[in-house]
Amino acid sequence: MQNVYTVAQVNSYIKNMFTQDYMLQSIMVKGEVSNCKYHSSGHIYFTLKDAKGTIACVMFSSSRAGLRFRMSEGQQVVVSGSIDVYERDGKYQLYAREISLDGAGALYEKYERLKRELEERGMFAPQYKQPIPKYVRTLGVVTAATGAAVRDIINIAGRRNPYVQIILYPAIVQGEAAAPSIVNGIRALERMGVDTIIVGRGGGSIEDLWAFNEEIVAQAIFDCSVPIISAVGHETDTTIADFVADLRVPTPSAAAELAVYDIEQLQDKLTEYAYTMQHLCRRTIGRYRQITDQYHVRMRYLSPVNTIRMKRTQALSLEEHLQDAMESRLRDCRHRLEIYVQQMKGLSPLDKLNQGYAYVSDDKGATMTSIDQVAVGDIMTVYLKDGRLSAQVTDKHR
Repeated sequence: MQNVYTVAQVNSYIKNMFTQDYMLQSIMVKGEVSNCKYHSSGHIYFTLKDAKGTIACVMFSSSRAGLRFRMSEGQQVVVSGSIDVYERDGKYQLYAREISLDGAGALYEKYERLKRELEERGMFAPQYKQPIPKYVRTLGVVTAATGAAVRDIINIAGRRNPYVQIILYPAIVQGEAAAPSIVNGIRALERMGVDTIIVGRGGGSIEDLWAFNEEIVAQAIFDCSVPIISAVGHETDTTIADFVADLRVPTPSAAAELAVYDIEQLQDKLTEYAYTMQHLCRRTIGRYRQITDQYHVRMRYLSPVNTIRMKRTQALSLEEHLQDAMESRLRDCRHRLEIYVQQMKGLSPLDKLNQGYAYVSDDKGATMTSIDQVAVGDIMTVYLKDGRLSAQVTDKHR
């Protein structure tokens, strides 16, 4: 009778077959990454595929120390590891121990290694960056003699400032001879004493731009005493030269825009400065003129002539006040005198005499007010309104 096996037994048998196969225990498989997932546990699950098939793969977190890039969809990679069977599911898969990029990916790994090395050496540090001169007179350009890059730089620089002298070093920018050619161009323009150097070319693949990722180019840029603008490729292309240069721009056109100051903008700014200066001068002169006028008024106020004039005016004013006070005092005195006169008139004997009364005194002039003061035969003087009479007492009656 034929033997009957369990599923676990079959899976275990197949796993044992895979384990005994030496080639499957150390194999390198090349393919395109798809369905890549980073699990929270640290494991990476993905699928390798080519035009004719797929294979499931896993890299455990314990093996990730050798992974120097982040995996993503569509990458061409070479996976080193072993193929084994997962008994529970009865599926075989590739257990990755090392993963490296294939083709351009190898260049990318080389690029990342050099970038880390140069960064550790401090060649990307901001303190070594030189400021780009605002107003350049001579502009050096290291790029291919033909191509859109040099035409864009010449056209934009000429439009912004036709007085800037452009010195082109026709360098090789692609291929094995490119890196030494670029280095020679940088050193030649530095010896000529240009104000700023633009090093660049148009965009391309990582292979096309590789000359700008060479260490000798990075070192030449770092050692150059002239400020260097890196203008390699398009917005998404970043090279080692971009990190080392004093300024990085996405395109050669942008480099020309930043290196050459717009002369029309400068003229407009100078006109604005002149207007502002004239306005400030007029305002300053007006302010000092006002201060001078204030000093003039103050000097006129404090001058001896003005002091004498003020004292004289004050004396006249006091004289007027004194005269008014004297006249007022005289009026008061006259008024009181008139009152006293009226009072005296009321008490005057003459007024009494005018009314028919008489005033009698003895021979000594003493006023007589009683008959007891005289005797019969005495002589008396009688004062009337218009004169006096001498009379003798002939008789008296009580």
